[in-house]
Amino acid sequence: MSPAPRHHESPEAAEAGRPSCLQPERPKIEKHYLSRREHHTNTGVRQVGVYQLHQHGLYVARAFTDHPRIRAWQAHLLPGLGLQICRYDFHGQREHDYYLDLATVAVRGEVWELHDHYLDVLLQSGAGVRLVDEDELHAAGRAGYVTPDLRRRVTAQAAVLLSELEAHGFCLDAYLAARNMALTWQNLSWLSADQRLECQV
Repeated sequence: MSPAPRHHESPEAAEAGRPSCLQPERPKIEKHYLSRREHHTNTGVRQVGVYQLHQHGLYVARAFTDHPRIRAWQAHLLPGLGLQICRYDFHGQREHDYYLDLATVAVRGEVWELHDHYLDVLLQSGAGVRLVDEDELHAAGRAGYVTPDLRRRVTAQAAVLLSELEAHGFCLDAYLAARNMALTWQNLSWLSADQRLECQV
C-alpha cells in the first residue's frame, strides 16, 4: 500500500479548519434535512447544493466557504455498505481521490443520519490505500465513547475494506461493481460558495 496523502480529515474537520485530534472526541453525528437543504454536523449547519436519492443511498454536494485548500465536497451515503464515500474538489493539486468514512447510515423519513465510527480510508486510484484516525478510535474507546464490541466490528470492517480495495487494484469503481453498484460524480471545480446548485431530491 502506498503512503497516504499529506492531509486527512472528515468534511466537518476540514470545514472547521482543524486536523484530526488526539484528544478523545464524542462520536460525530451528522444529519441531512433534504427539504431544508441543510447539512447539520458537530460544528454547525451548512447549506447544501444538491441532494439526489438513488437506489443505493443519497448523493450530496456542497461548496466550502473561505477554505484555504478545499473548494467543494460531494459524497454518497451508502447504508448497505456502512460507508460514506467522499470526493473533494481542491483549489490546488488533488491530495487524494476518495475519502471513505466508516459509519452507520440511518434514514428517518426525509432525514438522513450518519454516525461516524472514527476510522477512515484514503484511496489513491490505482496506487494505494491507507487507514487513518486509528488514534481517534482508540482514544474514544478509552473514554467510553465507543463500546468494545463496536470497536471490534469497525476494526474488522476496515480490515476487510482495505483488503478488498487492494484486491480490486485500488479501483473504487471495480470494488463497487463487484457489489452491483455504480456511483456518479459531478465536476464541481467551477462551484463557489455563492453559486448554489439546483436541489435535486
